[in-house]
Amino acid sequence: MRDIILEMRGITKTFPGVKALSNVNLKVAEGEIHALCGENGAGKSTLMKVLSGVYPHGSYEGDILFKGNVCEFKDIKQSEDLGIVIIHQELALIPYLSIAENIFLGNEQNNRGIINWNETTIKTKELLKTVGLDESPATKVIELGVGKQQLVEIAKALSKQVKLLILDEPTAALNEDDSENLLDLILELKNQGITSIIISHKLNEIKKVADSVTILRDGRTIQTMDMVKDEVTEDVIIKGMVGRDLTNRYPERVPKIGDKIFEVKNWEASHPQQEDRKVLEQINMHIRKGEIVGIAGLMGAGRTELAMSIFGRSYGKHIKGQLFLHGKEVHLNSISDAIEHGVAYVTEDRKHYGLILMDDIKRNISLTSLKKLSRRGVINEQEEVLVAEEYRKKLNIKTPGILQKTMNLSGGNQQKVVLSKWIYAQPEVLILDEPTRGIDVGAKYEIYSIVNQLADEGKGILFISSELPEILGMCDRIYVMSEGRITGEVNREDATQEVLMKSMTRGRG
Repeated sequence: MRDIILEMRGITKTFPGVKALSNVNLKVAEGEIHALCGENGAGKSTLMKVLSGVYPHGSYEGDILFKGNVCEFKDIKQSEDLGIVIIHQELALIPYLSIAENIFLGNEQNNRGIINWNETTIKTKELLKTVGLDESPATKVIELGVGKQQLVEIAKALSKQVKLLILDEPTAALNEDDSENLLDLILELKNQGITSIIISHKLNEIKKVADSVTILRDGRTIQTMDMVKDEVTEDVIIKGMVGRDLTNRYPERVPKIGDKIFEVKNWEASHPQQEDRKVLEQINMHIRKGEIVGIAGLMGAGRTELAMSIFGRSYGKHIKGQLFLHGKEVHLNSISDAIEHGVAYVTEDRKHYGLILMDDIKRNISLTSLKKLSRRGVINEQEEVLVAEEYRKKLNIKTPGILQKTMNLSGGNQQKVVLSKWIYAQPEVLILDEPTRGIDVGAKYEIYSIVNQLADEGKGILFISSELPEILGMCDRIYVMSEGRITGEVNREDATQEVLMKSMTRGRG
């Protein structure tokens, strides 16, 4: 039996009005990959922030034992000095510094206070080789894709002589290839004796790499299982996470599809910086009333670019083509134009573009529809409160109250606030770009139900997703994109992953 490297006993953490963790216990064996599962808001990230010193000793109850010794971390540096390193979901790299500068930031290789750049470069090359990243140490981080940035974060952790590596949703923003490479690297680090804790909503990834899994629900430990001895399945994990069986991942729906509501004809757009490079060419598509239309495609296919260029020309240069609403041509030259014509866009990046994180739920919900709540430029705050309360209940937003800052909500509940904002705007066409990214299975089901309800009300839904099972499970008709073009159109009954993938990999030639 392997030695226990980490034990957390009776961890309780309270925020104003919310008990985030209640008597949580966790044991991690040395040299294993231990998965931490739970719905959004279950307390996974909070527990890891307690462990790493983000929440210092004294701000929580309970004990942390690392290699048998009681630890009382006052900050992150103290935990890192012992070899406990956390990589957060939002990467903490400085974009305009080089890879080498980022890796050794705060841990500079120096002689008497003067940085030894030669030693820094040599060590950086060694670390990059370890994580399989073929880049110059002088490359600025801003020039790297998200997958490579994630590898830089791991190299940075290795530079701190990591013994316990904590990865919070490491593949949430990665495509399939980058995700596979990262998981292979985590397995390789295990072979080198590094213990890992991985937080993930992607159950197939947990099955691939984890030796053990601990499930949290509502801030409590539900169970810990050995992935081999206990014959753990995805259904077992889901039941532990949500407290019930999810026999069907996608809610049933009988489509009530009506007349054509929105149409895009001969749509083209160029890259905003490289104006001679076309990112969208000859896009022709339509959505009917009550129809959920999917857009599938690999990373870089142009799905988000298409959505944003339609939504008030918020992406691209030299945009050409026509948009029709109920058969009449419309000109959506700004986001305000799009909203006024009943076109809404739920962005894939809710934290940066979908919400004002420092503001409360109430203000975020009312933000796109202040005209409806104001008279002569003065907002009716009482009505604003009533609207926010209505949507809090309707979309089951888990929060102590509508004055809670959105930054304190879980990912699933943040997404419900974004949806509330746009539903209250009463759009006729709703574009959903990766609406369930980084969200657990229970919250996904709730969002799917909301989307189905909007379609039943006669809205036209454009549903963009990187997850093919989600596209197949939710959409009535599917467009496939590759290299800025539509390369296929498939009805639900004819759609399979193989059919979609064939069109997704079809180039311009």
